[in-house]
Amino acid sequence: MPKGIFKVPQPINEPVKSYAPGSPERAELKTALETGRSQQIDIPQYIGGEEIFTDKKHTVSPPHDHQHVLGYFHEGDASHVEMAIEAALNAREAWANMAWEQRAAIFLKAADLIAGPYRAKINAATMLGQSKSAYQAEIDSACEFIDFLRFNVKYMTDLYDQQPESSPGVWNRLEYRPLEGFVFALTPFNFTAIAGNLPAAPALMGNVVVWKPAFTQLYSANVLMEVFKEAGVPDGVINMILVDGPVAGEIIFKHREFAGIHFTGSTKVFNTIWKTIGDNIANYRSFPRIVGETGGKDFVVAHKSAHPKTLATALVRGAFEYQGQKCSAASRGYIPANLWEEVKEYMIADLEEIKMGGVEDFSNFINAVIDEKSFDKIAGYIDGAKNGGDAVEIVAGGSYDKSKGYFIEPTVLVAKDPNYVTLCEEIFGPVLTIYIYDPESFEETLDLVDSTSPYALTGSIFAQDRYAVELATKRLVNAAGNFYINDKPTGAVVGQQPFGGARASGTNDKAGSILNLIRWVSPRTIKETLDAPKNYKYPFLQEP
Repeated sequence: MPKGIFKVPQPINEPVKSYAPGSPERAELKTALETGRSQQIDIPQYIGGEEIFTDKKHTVSPPHDHQHVLGYFHEGDASHVEMAIEAALNAREAWANMAWEQRAAIFLKAADLIAGPYRAKINAATMLGQSKSAYQAEIDSACEFIDFLRFNVKYMTDLYDQQPESSPGVWNRLEYRPLEGFVFALTPFNFTAIAGNLPAAPALMGNVVVWKPAFTQLYSANVLMEVFKEAGVPDGVINMILVDGPVAGEIIFKHREFAGIHFTGSTKVFNTIWKTIGDNIANYRSFPRIVGETGGKDFVVAHKSAHPKTLATALVRGAFEYQGQKCSAASRGYIPANLWEEVKEYMIADLEEIKMGGVEDFSNFINAVIDEKSFDKIAGYIDGAKNGGDAVEIVAGGSYDKSKGYFIEPTVLVAKDPNYVTLCEEIFGPVLTIYIYDPESFEETLDLVDSTSPYALTGSIFAQDRYAVELATKRLVNAAGNFYINDKPTGAVVGQQPFGGARASGTNDKAGSILNLIRWVSPRTIKETLDAPKNYKYPFLQEP
């Protein structure tokens, strides 16, 4: 068989399309939205080479129009989890032994399929199923996932290229084996790109995967499986199961061949998973890799030298894009008293002109939150503020309505107590809480930012005073895995800002970088002696 030292295409970040009036991508996306709304589909489980339909069907509806039916998904049971594990393990040997450039070609093709013929379809599916605006869908389900696929291929080759030194008479080599067993990918509703990358990254490195997407993301997850299949991912390499988390966990975390989990979701769930793995550690063939990105209580802290308009824009975008349903969304802001009134005026002016409604109307900046459970939780925090007396003030928003869709107005609170509940707890919705501090207490406020929340995902500092920027960068060194200077704390780009946090925000394994791929391989060192010794005696043994 011909061999070569192959160079993969140099990745560049996928350009974000504008969807401006009159643009071809806008027309194509509008057509895809109309097509999606005009039909009802059945979403199966994908196990091995089979599409499995069951008698347990659940409705899939847009969060912004919950009476409309997009289709149905077919829920599985424990037998399907077992079937998926078996299919994965049966596929493992051939997939692990496939030449790396063949694996690379499959995922490069998947990227091109999304960039081309599937772009409108996957964006429309994300918009309808997860209530994302056209722009939010474009930067997520198209651009970010394309970037994950292309950059991960390059990172794979960079990793393979990392080789040890050799001494005279010896050739040392390092090979990067896939993990022994199968990987479990457990993915969230809020990013289609995350839902695709969590199974795809381990698979790229030669692993086989059992993937359980969130039920609230299945409309676009189904498109991801279509792309994987058309790109040439072999049967059994990525298996999509549709079961409740505890049903999957009961089988997967007790299985001898469980090799690792790639997770994005809540800290509470991740804590339970970690404990369960620990309780079963003696059952496994190898110590499992535990890779997780969890919650956040992301901050924006402003110095008295910050530009008010820049700060206000970052707060509005950072807190309210995609209804605040981003792990990185700005959820707490620390604003000096000398800036607050001006910042408030700018924010209120922006919020008064922002429109809220369905994704089909491209003029809507705000859409619906994901489901009724999330709606009720967020509304509960707003109600608490309404009844909070002097402890908290609602300065913008505060209304909500779920009669047609799960709509919550962008809401800005001002808390008098730095330990008020909405400054401490993750809300995952369009609620931003401001704490106003004495401009001369900047250092004490940095300590407050660092200690108030158990999370450490994203955060930002706004200041024109460079000493203040330097101080915040140092004092908040462990408070955020992604730290921003004069920018909102959202919008990490693959290849530019590897994403992940520590503390209660996860294992900080940096999706979108080589660091993440390292977790999905088990290196083997090979030493070959070219002219082996033929006598056991060393020179020091000789007589003088």
